[in-house]
Amino acid sequence: MMTNPRQRIAQGQFSFLPPLTDVQITAQIEFALRRGWAVSVEHTDDPHPRSTYWDMYGTPMLDQQDPAGILLEINACRRTFPQHCIRAMAFDASRGWETPRMSYLVNRPDNDPGFGTVRMETEARSVRYTTERRRGD
Repeated sequence: MMTNPRQRIAQGQFSFLPPLTDVQITAQIEFALRRGWAVSVEHTDDPHPRSTYWDMYGTPMLDQQDPAGILLEINACRRTFPQHCIRAMAFDASRGWETPRMSYLVNRPDNDPGFGTVRMETEARSVRYTTERRRGD
């Protein structure tokens, strides 16, 4: 069973693990490139779990085959937006459309308030859930 005791922001793969190192990020980029997937870098200052629209940093690296070049782009985004959530995305275009295959955080803000689930009992014994932003530590 996976747990998230601090209620950190959980976006994409590896969200419940400690932050990835640059070596681990490079390994994931290599994995994507070996499969022919294009990698892009996105960032946001409001990573609500329902928000699927993040700002793209630069353009998708469709022809980039060097993991070091993609890591340079990630690090440039980290320098530009140090207090944003930043994610790497890998897309597969083999079927004629861009299908997301990987998405994982490569940067979190210093104050990561996270989100929690709120349970609400409503009419007819129905239960509804919503998310709310938590305060940072």
